[in-house]
Amino acid sequence: MNLYQKKFERIKNLKGFTLKKDFAFGSISFLVLAVFLGAGSVLQLALFPFLGIEAVVAVSTAVFLCALVIAIFPLWVTMTSLLLILWVGVVGGLSIYLYPITIFATLGLLFSSSFQLVYHWDKVIILRLGKFHKVQGPGLFLLIPLVDRIAEFLDMRIRATDFSAEKTLTKDTVPVHVDALCFWMIWDAKKAILEVEDYTEAVILSAQTALRDSIGKHPLSSLLSKREELGREIQQALDAKTNPWGVSILSVEITDIIIPKELEDSLSKQAQAEREKESRIILGAAEVEIAKKFREASAEYAKDSIALQLRSMNMIYEGIRQNNSMMLMPASILDHMDFGAVLGSAALQKLQETESAEEQKEQV
Repeated sequence: MNLYQKKFERIKNLKGFTLKKDFAFGSISFLVLAVFLGAGSVLQLALFPFLGIEAVVAVSTAVFLCALVIAIFPLWVTMTSLLLILWVGVVGGLSIYLYPITIFATLGLLFSSSFQLVYHWDKVIILRLGKFHKVQGPGLFLLIPLVDRIAEFLDMRIRATDFSAEKTLTKDTVPVHVDALCFWMIWDAKKAILEVEDYTEAVILSAQTALRDSIGKHPLSSLLSKREELGREIQQALDAKTNPWGVSILSVEITDIIIPKELEDSLSKQAQAEREKESRIILGAAEVEIAKKFREASAEYAKDSIALQLRSMNMIYEGIRQNNSMMLMPASILDHMDFGAVLGSAALQKLQETESAEEQKEQV
């Protein structure tokens, strides 16, 4: 017994219990039934008034109870069984003279089940005597009682389905858990019903298979940095498989990638080391540029000793002014800076400029 149970536990797409139906019994059906019952009651009281209103009410109550059962189990076999029970109960238990309202009740149940309303976003597959008949679009239409049945109501709008791949190995043998979201829609209702048993389950299982296959083809770094490309790859592979079923895959989006905790710590340290490496490279490049600028400046100062001395004096002044403090310097620094030569050269240059200006005025 345990082996038998385990065998079925491995099957992922075991179908659960679903209530089958041949038609939809809704508010329009109850309205049509009420019209037939009203007409039958008037005819019954006109032909056989001696039976009284109580018999009519009893038959009408029984018919509405049958309608409630049909609304829960909308099958033609349910319909025929309840009609048979109704006729046996009326003829055998009440009176054979109640046949007018019983006939109208029978017609009301049959025709009320034939009126079908399909919403704007739905399509239905109609089978006639077990064979495909047509695809019916939105609106109100009629079924032939006991001959036509609705195989499926199909929602033609875009659907969103989530799926995942657990403990799947990447190309570099890293176990990951990937969650994804698939947007898809049915473009051919006939193929979706006739070509595959359960199109929703088929899409989900195919998406999981495509996701696992794509994960095995890429390393972890590619999964983390190229999610859009991975989604497009899965979408193309999945669309090629589901297109013959009348299903179109619009897009696949990777929502989450979960990696082991130990690997998260190592990746964090690796990323930190990479950032430190980049910062050191940038700092080294800056030092090289600064050295080049210093070399260019030294070449200029080598050509002009006065500029070098003035730069030295400016550096001392800026240091004192910015730090607002006292600076101690050796006494010999004044000799090295040669302030007298500097001031003398400056005075001589100014005197030469004054003399040249006076000569120009005399010439004029």
